[in-house]
Amino acid sequence: MTTSLIMREPAPLTSARAEPRRRHWDRWLPAAVLLAPSLCFLLLFTYWPVVRVVGQSLLVGRFSGDNTIGLGNYQRLFADPHFTRAAWNNLVYALGTIVPSLVFALAFALGLREATRLSTLLRTLVVMPLLIPLVAAAALFSFLLLPGDGLVDFYLARFGLGMVNWLGDPDLALGSVIAITVWKNTGYYMLFFLAGLAGVPQELLDAAKIDGAGPWRRLRSITLPMLGPTFAFVVPVALLNALTQVDHIVTLTLGGPSDATSLLLYYIYQQAAQNYDFGLAAAATVVSVAVLLAVSLISFRLLERGTHYES
Repeated sequence: MTTSLIMREPAPLTSARAEPRRRHWDRWLPAAVLLAPSLCFLLLFTYWPVVRVVGQSLLVGRFSGDNTIGLGNYQRLFADPHFTRAAWNNLVYALGTIVPSLVFALAFALGLREATRLSTLLRTLVVMPLLIPLVAAAALFSFLLLPGDGLVDFYLARFGLGMVNWLGDPDLALGSVIAITVWKNTGYYMLFFLAGLAGVPQELLDAAKIDGAGPWRRLRSITLPMLGPTFAFVVPVALLNALTQVDHIVTLTLGGPSDATSLLLYYIYQQAAQNYDFGLAAAATVVSVAVLLAVSLISFRLLERGTHYES
């Protein structure tokens, strides 16, 4: 009895290996196509400018054709007293704008939390400065703070006070700019706090009130911890605004008097657009962005520790 064996040819290894690859590409190709425009946008307008600025800070010298490789621009930057003054002014400006703006914004949000006709009107008044461009607001305050003829000096004269040069006095100029910024940004931050307060359960506050907790205790133990995600978002935004808002400086003081209101972004503008020192401007940009990123990460981590998220 003969046994016939039928030998089958094995399937090609190439097709067996290609099948998982084909399924892999079929799964990821639509996602890649959808993400391609955003990736191109990020590469062209985010990552490439960062690489270019870092390269300019290391390769571009002070004069045309002076290619200084290394940290020469950073050495010149930290030896420049104008940069030191601008960095100190920016620190004072950040503390003087962020803390009062957030405190006022939270106070307004707590006071105007209930939706009534009066609260709606007051919300509109607080948010209205947000609708005014920063340049227009600065131009408005340049007339209000005009020495002798401005509206502020007019009312101060009613109380027997003399003329005050709000923007021309080195001791008052930065404080005046800070006050304008607080007036401009408070309503913006209030909107975020109002959204965050909407997520605080009212029954939790009522239960604490029944248990005898006063307003301050309820605020400290319930409201503020549950506003952790809001603070984690608002504080980095406020830090970014403190480093990037420069329109009012250009409109009001041009960094003066005697560099009293010169901020980091205005210093970068001066070096690049007026002095044509692109290497120094690039070095100042890298330092500013690095400091902003470090402070934002630290503040975000600190705020995240006590943050409560609803599941």
